Amino acid sequence: MHSNSNLLAAMMRAAVKTFASLTASMAVMVGSNTAIAQQSTPGGQWLSYNNRLDGQRFSPLKELTPRNVDQLGEACRVQIDGPTSFHSALLVSDGVIYTNTGSETVAVDATTCALRWRFSYTPEDERFSPSSRGMALMNGRLYRGSGDGRLLALDAATGKLLWKTVIASPAIGESTGAAPLASGGVVYMGIGGSDVGARGRVLAFDAESGRELWRFYTIPMGDDVGAETWERPGTAKTGGGGIWGAMTLDVTTAELFVPVGNPWPDIDKSYRPGSNLFTNSVVVLDANTGALKWWYQVTPEDWRDLDLSAPPVLYRDGDARDIVAFAGKDGYVVAVDRDSHEMIFRTPVTRVETAPDSATPAGIRTCPGFAGGVEWNGPALDRMHNTLITGAVDLCFLLKLGTPDYEPGASNYGGSVEPIGEANGWVTAIDSLSGKVIWKHKAEKPVLSGVTPTAGGITLAGDLGGNLMLFDSKTGKLLRTMQTGGAMAGGLVTYDVAGKQYIAFASGNVSRNAFGALGLPSVVVMTLNPDSASTKGTAAGIGPVSGRKLYDQVCVSCHGPDGNMIADHKLSALEARRDLADTIAYIKNPNNPMPRLYPDLLDDEAIANVAAYLFEAF
Repeated sequence: MHSNSNLLAAMMRAAVKTFASLTASMAVMVGSNTAIAQQSTPGGQWLSYNNRLDGQRFSPLKELTPRNVDQLGEACRVQIDGPTSFHSALLVSDGVIYTNTGSETVAVDATTCALRWRFSYTPEDERFSPSSRGMALMNGRLYRGSGDGRLLALDAATGKLLWKTVIASPAIGESTGAAPLASGGVVYMGIGGSDVGARGRVLAFDAESGRELWRFYTIPMGDDVGAETWERPGTAKTGGGGIWGAMTLDVTTAELFVPVGNPWPDIDKSYRPGSNLFTNSVVVLDANTGALKWWYQVTPEDWRDLDLSAPPVLYRDGDARDIVAFAGKDGYVVAVDRDSHEMIFRTPVTRVETAPDSATPAGIRTCPGFAGGVEWNGPALDRMHNTLITGAVDLCFLLKLGTPDYEPGASNYGGSVEPIGEANGWVTAIDSLSGKVIWKHKAEKPVLSGVTPTAGGITLAGDLGGNLMLFDSKTGKLLRTMQTGGAMAGGLVTYDVAGKQYIAFASGNVSRNAFGALGLPSVVVMTLNPDSASTKGTAAGIGPVSGRKLYDQVCVSCHGPDGNMIADHKLSALEARRDLADTIAYIKNPNNPMPRLYPDLLDDEAIANVAAYLFEAF
């Protein structure tokens, strides 16, 4: 009896210890439902922006290989919106693809492109941005920003709106085009608007209710760490530092890695003397509380719009050294030791030219900057070959110094900017430990799409010319190029359904990054030896639209909500330059860099509608 008592006591102590361990694990707010789902169905899903919360973007699928790429064909496609920007990621769960534009959110069958449901958002604010980098998926719910400063939660099965929370103020230029990140019952979201003097921030929300849990401002003020780097303290209030890409999470340390954008005004750094923390930085926050843990600033006192917007990549070397790698519009991939915070390497992945210390009224050439370098899709880790593979834009710009004039929500760069010459792109693979370039490929047009390496030895990428590119991951040999019919500027993912590997991608884009083909926003699905000829899914209810909606879809990304983002083409002065008939004629046959939309994307009625709106609104 005594020995049985001892045994019972020992069992109870073990049970208590186990329960305590489980309770401690559950108490950590940052769990990983997404990671668990991925482990239970390896390679079959694509559940977050970069597949994994650590940003690696690698797929373990092996069916597509260098030996069978010639058998890849289109299975289906579906148009999801009218002419607008389509930069969004694609998410895949249980045979369904989820994606979105500024106004539309859709669920389509991952093998047939049949439309499951469509949610159309009607703005509640006069100001609306069409830009969106994507959504987050967790526990049967989708989370996304709206173009008028809201965070939305949708039922992933039906598209029904579950809740809506106002998280930003469009009236002062704040925007919610970033891709949220969701884990452990929490949704993390960034606020953008650097180019109009909005003060960036990161927020965390309860996934069930939309209640705000914490916030962190990326531009410090008062007693905040880094406030002294704004030597004219008043300029911090309009300091920029927006978040307009995606974030990365280490679930083991509860660290949230946030890429932060440029300071305002973009070009005139004398207006805001100092190093301007935390602009152009990777900021690392405690995901449970929002407390600042550490940071790494890439470009202090920036005057060339050298944002960081792509999500960082987390990995570990053979010596158990934890590394974060990231890339920005300066054209470099940078790796940093997460413990010492020291730089390990800094490798250019596009053309980089030395620039002077500041802009001048006469103009300064800079390569890259503004719409150059690495945009919202950054490095991917090829775990088979220990390389980081990155797409980039090769384009130079002329920056002219002007006069900053802050007006809430209005566009003013503190100067003007215009592209120089033709835009090309690069896909570059570098050693993930040394930064040595292993291979590189010059693309016909800028490479903005996601880059996806796979265990089959294939790396997928796409350019703004609409070219899907398939590389041998080890050598960089371009094995095949396929024309998709529209600029590729968003997600490019791979998944399996019933043991068969598919790839899917965003095709079609109209935005200020449209340096190649255009095309209507569509989801395209491909697989090896498709069973039949390509099928076209049911379009998501696209029909005639008003001039106001067309402006929000097509024009606002270049001209801005107030019509004055392009200094020498301000729409507020349009009537002094052209009458209505001349405006219609110009839209039909524009000069560079304005893209040609007629007649492929906009017909006569649409152009007449948008021209009439320009004269009415501006």
